[in-house]
Amino acid sequence: MSDFTFKSWEEYTPLEQAACTYWDMYKDAHGFRPRHIDTSTWTLEQFEAEFRDLQEVIEREAILRNDSQARASHEFEMRMLSLLQSGAKDREMAMRWIHEAEGSDGDDEYLCFLLGLAYGYFRTVDKVIV
Repeated sequence: MSDFTFKSWEEYTPLEQAACTYWDMYKDAHGFRPRHIDTSTWTLEQFEAEFRDLQEVIEREAILRNDSQARASHEFEMRMLSLLQSGAKDREMAMRWIHEAEGSDGDDEYLCFLLGLAYGYFRTVDKVIV
């Protein structure tokens, strides 16, 4: 059995905490971890400068993502309306048809991914549209 135990956040040095924060913020900003960037010689001031830049990217990406998801939501609802007008007896039947067409095997969250909808879209929209 290993003697290794994980440190608590409070046991990390300020530089170690900054490196962890950078690791997470970089993923939030770019969608992947910065394995290609060596931060081992960075100072707290360098981390702080990077945090400011990453925060700007995160905020910009959030706006773009929200706009994209709003467009995807509109497109999906127009598709749903078209199916309901074309013969689907209800929203449930139209959803089955969309799942089949998209190859999502009935998995609503995977369908969200495929269509660019916000995660959990169908859990919230079904409560509103009944």
